[in-house]
Amino acid sequence: MPGNNQRRFLMKDLKKSVLGAAAATFMFAAAPAVADDTVKVGLILPMTGASASTGRQIEAAARLYIAEHGSKVAGKTIELIIKDDAGVADQSKRLAQELVVNDKVSVLAGFGLTPLALAVGPIATQAKVPAIIMAAGTAMIVDTSPWFVRTSFTLPQNTIPMAEWAAKNGIKKVVTLVSDYGPGLDAEKWFKTKFEASGGQIIDQLRSPLANPDFAAFLQKAKDDKPDALFLFVPSGQGAVLMKQVVERGLVADGIKIIGTGDVTDDDLINGMGDAVVGMITSHNYSADHNSPENKAFVANFLKANGNARPNFMAVGGYDGMALVYKALEKTGGDATGAKLLDAMKGLSWVSPRGPISVDPETRDIVQNVYIRKVEKKDGALWNVEFDTLANVKDPSHTPK
Repeated sequence: MPGNNQRRFLMKDLKKSVLGAAAATFMFAAAPAVADDTVKVGLILPMTGASASTGRQIEAAARLYIAEHGSKVAGKTIELIIKDDAGVADQSKRLAQELVVNDKVSVLAGFGLTPLALAVGPIATQAKVPAIIMAAGTAMIVDTSPWFVRTSFTLPQNTIPMAEWAAKNGIKKVVTLVSDYGPGLDAEKWFKTKFEASGGQIIDQLRSPLANPDFAAFLQKAKDDKPDALFLFVPSGQGAVLMKQVVERGLVADGIKIIGTGDVTDDDLINGMGDAVVGMITSHNYSADHNSPENKAFVANFLKANGNARPNFMAVGGYDGMALVYKALEKTGGDATGAKLLDAMKGLSWVSPRGPISVDPETRDIVQNVYIRKVEKKDGALWNVEFDTLANVKDPSHTPK
């Protein structure tokens, strides 16, 4: 799907959501207050469909946070309500309305893909309920509603460090290959902007369909272009298929470096990609190999609670999303009124399993370290091993609201 068509789709979906939310305003206003001793958090996640791994990671991490910290905070009992939108925006909107009107949630959260978050934004705005983005990475999402707060990442935030590293390490000519939807367009745009500003040249820009992708033709085109490096972005869950086809097309054998954002070498899938990814350089906000006491405890507890499944960057977004709820309630003394809870979230900071993070009080977006990593084999397993850090990186693209 061409980038302009995708933008039109997103705006069309957003306008539909606004109309639906406006029609529901009376219901929001008439809804009785939540019981004083319970704070309900509604997680809207793709638990089935192509992005189901994202939903499972976030749910597991949210439940882990509650298990570790207890279900009570500031005199309130936290109740988690999980809803499966199957990755469909209309479902996300309907579920958000139900969670607000019927379940009386104090917080909406989750949002595995950009269109899903955009569908929920107008609901959060009309209901005056904070909505925590735990997954979706398109930068402009937080600008579409003053009730959005992000604990995941943005693609510009994660991409610019990769462009800087490439320019400083002898890479002169690059082909970019991204999934053709919001985050992919962000990755393409910001890699090109930074790389060219640093003296590099983008010789081709390729976009693969988000649904049912077959990368073979795009990879052959990239190989024929003979770049120094191929920059890749695909969403969580598609990296294994992509890297299998990279190997089959012989790009590495031809001397083309493979670089990208860490979405490609997803921590929970990387061991299924084989030794072909050893040496790949990526930039990202989280690695399960991150060397800190907080992360070692997080990974050990996640493995134990989830049948030895390794947490990924989606998991840490969900884990920190729950931390944000707890810390905001502590700050308000248990007052879960929408405006007070949102104000309490702005400016909060703490040490996450990924490192130090904070919520920018002006943009409501996450500020965090971004790491340059290399895939290495240790004790027979593949890991994204960090070797450089860019501290306290803000999203460079959106304007404060």
